[in-house]
Amino acid sequence: MTDSDAHKTGETVTIERLGSKGEGQVQIDGRWVSVPLALPGETVRIAREGDRGRLVELVAPSTDRAEPPCLHYGTCGGCSLQHLKEAPYRAFKRNLVVQALKSRGLSAHVEETWITPPGSRRRITLAARMTKQGVRLGFHRRRSDDIVDISECPVAMPDIARKLSALRELAAPLAPLKGEMEILVTAAPNGLDLHMSGTATFAAPHDVMMAGAKALAAGFIRVSIGHEVPLSQTQPEIQVGRAFLRPPPGGFLQASAEAETFMASLVRQHLKFCLEVVDLFAGSGTFALRLAEESRVHAVEGNIDAINALDQSAQAAQGLKQVTCEARDLFRDPVPAATLSKFGGVVIDPPRAGATKQIDELARSGVRRIAYVSCDPGTLARDLRVLADAGYRMVHVQPVDQFLWSTHVETVALLERGTGA
Repeated sequence: MTDSDAHKTGETVTIERLGSKGEGQVQIDGRWVSVPLALPGETVRIAREGDRGRLVELVAPSTDRAEPPCLHYGTCGGCSLQHLKEAPYRAFKRNLVVQALKSRGLSAHVEETWITPPGSRRRITLAARMTKQGVRLGFHRRRSDDIVDISECPVAMPDIARKLSALRELAAPLAPLKGEMEILVTAAPNGLDLHMSGTATFAAPHDVMMAGAKALAAGFIRVSIGHEVPLSQTQPEIQVGRAFLRPPPGGFLQASAEAETFMASLVRQHLKFCLEVVDLFAGSGTFALRLAEESRVHAVEGNIDAINALDQSAQAAQGLKQVTCEARDLFRDPVPAATLSKFGGVVIDPPRAGATKQIDELARSGVRRIAYVSCDPGTLARDLRVLADAGYRMVHVQPVDQFLWSTHVETVALLERGTGA
C-alpha cells in the first residue's frame, strides 16, 4: 500500500506483529505504523497520521483477543494489554527479556513468565487535577497528559479501589489547576497509607491539615502531604519473614506482595549458603530482612529515610543475624570491588536506569554469587553483558510480571562465578 492510493482515514490493514510497547504494528510504505489495541493477524481499519494509527474498526479479530475486564480500558493508559489472552500475553512478557539478552549477544534459558493475579496491586500512583467539571482523578491517556477519571481498577487491590471516591473528595481542595498532583496509595496488611505530592500552591495550610484529618477519618492509617509531617493512627507494617518492614512516607515498595515474595524466594535460595551478603539499592529491606535469617547482611541504600527504616526494622526483629546499614549514593560512589570481594554473595536491585558504575565494580570483585533484580530488560542486558565478560554465567533467568497488563516486566537473574563459570 502506498500513500498515493491510500487515504489518511479508512485504510484497511493486517497487523503483522506486537511491538515492545504492546501496540500492533504494520509496515506501510517501508515504515512501521503502530496501532494501539490491535493484535497480530487482525484485519483492522485505521486512521493514520505518520507512524501512528488509530483503530477505527476491528474487521477480523484474532483468536488471541480477550474481553478487557475494565470499563475504562481503551481510554485509560494505565494498561496496554487487557485485550490479549493469557498464553500469548505471558509469551510477550518473556520475549521482552529474551530479545533484550539477544541484543547484547547473551544466550541463556529464560523461564516462563510468573504472573501476578488481578486485584493484587498493593501500590498505585494516581494523578489528579482540578477542572471546570470538578476533580479529575485517575491515570493518563496513552501518550497524553490528559487524565482519565476512573471509577474502578481491576489491577488494584479491592481495598484501594473502594477508596477512589474518597480520594477524589480529599484531592478537591489540594488539586492544582495546571499541572497535576500525585496520590500514592499503599495497602499494608494493617491499613492504607496515603502520600500526596504536587499540591496546588494556593492550598492554605488549613486546607492541608483538614485534608489530612479527613483522610484519617476516611480510614487511611497514615497521611503525608508534600513535606508535611505525616498524620497517623498507626504506622503501616508489612511482614517480611521474621521482620516487619515499615516503609517511610512515599518510600519505594514492590508493587505486588505476591511478586515480592516470589522474587525474594529466588534470591534467598541463591544466596542462602553465603555467610555474608551485601544488598545494593536495599530500599527499606525487601531482600535484606529476609536474607538476614541465614546470613549476615550489609545493606546499602542512597535514600536516607529508607535506610533508616531498614535499620529500625532489623533492630526490632527477633532471630536475625547481624544487619548493618550504610547510606551511600551508589550512582556517584559505588561500593568498590575490594570491599565487595569480602562478601560471599550480592543482591542488587537498581532503578530502571541500571547501575553502570556499580556493575563495573561488581564485575571486578570476583564475588561468587550475584542475584540481579531488574525492572528494565534493556539495562539488565547491558549490565549482564559486563558481568558475562568478567566470567559470570547466568544460571537462572526468571521474568516476573507484577505490573499486570502493562508492558513492564521484572527479571530476576541469578549468576555464578568460579568453577565451571
